[in-house]
Amino acid sequence: MIRLFAAIAIPPDIGQALVRRQQGIDGARWRPVESLHVTLRFFGDLREDVARDLDAELSSLSARPFEIVLAGAGSFADGDDIRAVWAGVEDSEPLRHLARACETAARRAGLKAETRQYRPHVTLAYTRYPDPAEVGAWIQANNLLKSPGVWVDRIGLYSSRQTKDGSVYALEAEYRLF
Repeated sequence: MIRLFAAIAIPPDIGQALVRRQQGIDGARWRPVESLHVTLRFFGDLREDVARDLDAELSSLSARPFEIVLAGAGSFADGDDIRAVWAGVEDSEPLRHLARACETAARRAGLKAETRQYRPHVTLAYTRYPDPAEVGAWIQANNLLKSPGVWVDRIGLYSSRQTKDGSVYALEAEYRLF
């Protein structure tokens, strides 16, 4: 079994700007720059044959290159249940199209439909029972975040492996947009 997801990698210069914002929440597990990405579709744990089928489907997806802009900050859940803090991604039809294309590829490879609404973001930290006031202060301090444009001309298929220090990602395949 291999745990996979499709994502847009964040370029190192944009990633370094995000890393500079990674402070102010005690106990947060801040993500390293090489782990920053915008998930298009999480596929989960797959058998090798299904992973090969998924790779073949992703190889044939159709989408043109486009630009995204990171904007704003927030968290998943609230109160004592906050699980992550993130940088947002401005709404974009090309991004939604690409996420739908990844969903279609997953369905063609035999995976179940994703039931959660797509909400593009870059996870900056995972949290476990953080102080809600610290999280609120962090969001307020970072809510005006706005990146330069990020050119998207490829996506990656990444594997995820759990370690004691958190998830480690590896690029398994890359697909150019044209």
